[in-house]
Amino acid sequence: MKKIDYLAIGHITQDVTPAGNLVGGTVSYSGRAAQALGCKTAVLTSCQPDYAGLAELAGLTVEVIPSAHTSTFENIYGANGRTQMLHTPADPILAHHLPVDWLDTAVVHLAPVANEVDPALIHQFNGSLIGMTPQGWLRRWTANGRVYAHDWPEAEQFLPLADVVILSEEDLLDEAMLPRYRQASRLLILTENARGCTIFAGDAVRRIPAPVVTQVEPTGAGDIFAAAFLTRYAENGRNPWQAAEFANQVAAQSVTQVGLNAKIKHIQTMTQTINYPIT
Repeated sequence: MKKIDYLAIGHITQDVTPAGNLVGGTVSYSGRAAQALGCKTAVLTSCQPDYAGLAELAGLTVEVIPSAHTSTFENIYGANGRTQMLHTPADPILAHHLPVDWLDTAVVHLAPVANEVDPALIHQFNGSLIGMTPQGWLRRWTANGRVYAHDWPEAEQFLPLADVVILSEEDLLDEAMLPRYRQASRLLILTENARGCTIFAGDAVRRIPAPVVTQVEPTGAGDIFAAAFLTRYAENGRNPWQAAEFANQVAAQSVTQVGLNAKIKHIQTMTQTINYPIT
């Protein structure tokens, strides 16, 4: 069996939208993006075994932890802005769920969306490049499913164990959070939507601007950025600056397309025709 190049761990989701139910979750976008970038990709997730959205991951190696529910999100917009709802969370993903054959994966992406991934999974891997997108550990929800931001109490315990931590500016809970995460992380990437990202590598700080594009649909851009950064970082001798430039290009192009499949097809086309020099 060929070694897995990229393993994404987290919930595949069902996203309720005015246009109908769509497949979501970081693992869906990052897993498909990693595959488009040439990686043999696997996903460890939990959902209903018959969830139709799994068809979107048909080209990937997928291990499903059977659950009575599939995590289902809905954004409701009103006079007070957006309210995010989590209607039915799927089961958690724990260390004993990890297939033994995947322990030597080249790149591991811990990708929670609903506090579902046990961060202690990080101890299962030996020699893997570990990437972490903590957004799901920063979410909790009320009894009726209303999602709210919450500090991750285990951050200082687990952030230092990851090779790369990728955080969105939208994840920041207060002014103290960025310095905290920077202090605890080996390499911290702060994504800043259309503006690009800022890299914190030890004492070095560098802002990497994103190319200007016409944005059509931003869904999944951060997840695609993570996959592009982690795969390029693993391939280029761990040059964070060049990996960020590449990831910015890929994520920027993804927002010019509508829908997961269109985004992935566009990424495949652009990366086959454009060469990104190491800087």
